[in-house]
Amino acid sequence: MNCNIAVIKGDGIGPEIVEEAMKVLDVVGKKYGHQFCYSQILLGGASIDAYGVPLSDEALQIAKESDAVLMGSIGGNTTTSPWYQLPPALRPEAGLLKIRKELGLFANIRPAYLYKELAKACPLKEEISKEGFDMVIMRELTGGLYFGERKTEEVDGVRKATDTLTYDENEIRRIAIRGFDIARKRKKKVTSVDKANVLDSSRLWRAVVSEVAKEYQDVTLEHMLVDNCAMQLVRDPAQFDVILTENMFGDILSDEASMVTGSIGMLSSASLREDKFGLYEPSHGSAPDIAGKNIANPIATILSAAMMLRYSFDLDQEADAIEQAVQKVLEEGYRTTDIMSEGQRLVGTKEMGDVIAQTIENL
Repeated sequence: MNCNIAVIKGDGIGPEIVEEAMKVLDVVGKKYGHQFCYSQILLGGASIDAYGVPLSDEALQIAKESDAVLMGSIGGNTTTSPWYQLPPALRPEAGLLKIRKELGLFANIRPAYLYKELAKACPLKEEISKEGFDMVIMRELTGGLYFGERKTEEVDGVRKATDTLTYDENEIRRIAIRGFDIARKRKKKVTSVDKANVLDSSRLWRAVVSEVAKEYQDVTLEHMLVDNCAMQLVRDPAQFDVILTENMFGDILSDEASMVTGSIGMLSSASLREDKFGLYEPSHGSAPDIAGKNIANPIATILSAAMMLRYSFDLDQEADAIEQAVQKVLEEGYRTTDIMSEGQRLVGTKEMGDVIAQTIENL
């Protein structure tokens, strides 16, 4: 199979971790007879530096013409970076929001899995972490506060900011269907998270999700308020299977879920639309403080590449090989600094990519 992949290395540690994911993909291609063709484009701070905008029309067009997009992390230090002295529409994250919207990527899938080898890295009590957990957070990605109308104005000498949270029933229904479809292939449970005791948008969310649930009689649905969900994630994460929620809640809860796995450096993500096209990236940020030091954990990006093989190219065997290699490498004690514990083997970014690639070759 020939696969055309738009590659966004991004900012901070992005270029380092994407290099390792490409290294792994090339080994997979050689082993299984596929050709991965990369077209590198800029997004975020790197694009601002080169073109003065966080996403150029040319870069967007290349992404649209590709079969999938593999991305690192974008952005920088919001306090010191000159990118954040620019108007909001020209900052790195504006490019990320634009590419999601333009590509129609409405469904963000973020698995959160606690490897038994990393139980000691989990910040939760041992009686919780020893049970492990395996959940997926399904986040709506192109609606809500992040895409609503916003303005900052001065009213009677007082500065006032307004952000608008809007969802229509079609936006809710399509993400709910995705969530139930995924749950049907897993443990058949959906936890729909909202703030229906306060927000009209959440009351509509709850109503539409309940309607969709009627078509999935084999899947259990529960509704949970977002503040309770945040507490339950640290009290008993094993209770969750698929967490279905709106854009902002999903952004926050997925970061919380990532930390209870031991490190945000372990978590992959996929942003999908109705067809096979998707954008694949790690759940973590650009970590500018450790960029260029060869200490960033590339596993989240490597696992994101595995998700790309599975969801966009239907290469399940190849995706399994990457996931099995990551599991084996952890079993053998290889660790980057963020997941390091006593008695394990500390390696850098490049070395972790090398050992995962070698393990795939030897499977």
